[in-house]
Amino acid sequence: MSKKLEYMLLALEYSRLALPGCRPNPPVGCVIVHKGDVVSWGFTQSPGYHHAEIDAISKLTFPVSECEIFVTLEPCSFQGRTPSCALTLANLKPKHIYVAVEDPHPRNRGEGLKILKSANVSYTLGIGKREVEDFLSPYLLRSS
Repeated sequence: MSKKLEYMLLALEYSRLALPGCRPNPPVGCVIVHKGDVVSWGFTQSPGYHHAEIDAISKLTFPVSECEIFVTLEPCSFQGRTPSCALTLANLKPKHIYVAVEDPHPRNRGEGLKILKSANVSYTLGIGKREVEDFLSPYLLRSS
């Protein structure tokens, strides 16, 4: 198993800790890696509080620009009860972001990734996709 997949599967484990408190938001997990070591982690908090990426960043003691972020679901592109995670990440400029699955939410669907791309934040989509989708699918909002 690749190290990147190991980190994503660890993020998946943290996503399970979001339940049931995160509902109606999906249970998302995040792991932050600095020079090969996991240095922070997080998961979606109750509505109105941090999403997984921001939860993990809030505990980070290293510059985010030196870190790789592994997150189970595409960062949100829109302001809801909390600011857009994609815009926050675009401003912070992490070294690289690994995203397991694109968010099928009608207001997101690739928009978070577009924000990252337009800010020149590199990302990889699809690491651990099958494992994350198996867990996350029942919690995702799709267009009807």
